Amino acid sequence: MTEWKRSGEWLELPLPNAAWKPLRPGAVEEIAALLPVPRKYFLRLASKGLIRVQDELVRLHVFPKEEAAFRAEQHDIDVLYEDDFCLVVNKPAGMSVHPSEAGQGGTLASAVAYYYESTGQACAVRHIHRLDQDTTGAVLYAKNEWAHVLLDEAMRDKRIDRRYVAVAEGIFRKNQGTIDAPIGKDRHHSGKRRVAPGGDQAVTHYRVIRQLKNAALVELELETGRTHQIRVHLSHLGHPLAGDALYGGSTRYFHRQALHGEKLTFEHPVTQKSIEVHAPLPLDFQQLLDKVEATTKM
Repeated sequence: MTEWKRSGEWLELPLPNAAWKPLRPGAVEEIAALLPVPRKYFLRLASKGLIRVQDELVRLHVFPKEEAAFRAEQHDIDVLYEDDFCLVVNKPAGMSVHPSEAGQGGTLASAVAYYYESTGQACAVRHIHRLDQDTTGAVLYAKNEWAHVLLDEAMRDKRIDRRYVAVAEGIFRKNQGTIDAPIGKDRHHSGKRRVAPGGDQAVTHYRVIRQLKNAALVELELETGRTHQIRVHLSHLGHPLAGDALYGGSTRYFHRQALHGEKLTFEHPVTQKSIEVHAPLPLDFQQLLDKVEATTKM
């Protein structure tokens, strides 16, 4: 389904002419089969009278007014993509995606809540994936329950492509490869992870974009989404991220892990078209690249 229109709290979708004739108002099962909508969610709407067939349109109440559930805090955010279903934000360094404890402020969730409030959007804050506090880049949000269900499902099924770039220390022997090594908690450090035989399966694909003097600009693709996965895997390979002191990286030129979520590709939950969003490199990351290129020693 590629055409849709919002009318207040309702979504209007035209049905294909060929499919319209056998349908009747209330023929929920037949309508559900024609739309890219979660079945259980669709049937729940129908049971509440929130689906209507009018003038060869299906009208669904998918934009109810919702509470953000996070305290709104004023903070400028960089919106990379937005429509009535999805929001992609370029997360800055030093900001958690959501609170780790009750009452925690200064998070991206609070900034997004403020953005919704200031732009007159009564949306709950629903992130689809996370980035570490000091990792920058694209973060995807669903703006209603329909989008949330489908995007969550796409994430579980590995149909959301997340590409990262990093500055990793050392000279890579191979220009590309796959790190397939399970990750578990570090028994000696509660906030740290490590490669462990009994850990969760973790797979990271990497490609060297540019080999510098004693470091490399690397593109990374996650096949799984374990905590600190890229940081742990590259450290395990002998190439910790610049600035990542927790996993053996040097802080000479950088004081956070040099990791950026550069590209996000996902299928739109309604149009089903591929959406590709790019997040520009932050200034400090670009400055790091310049420093690394200008020196012979990390």
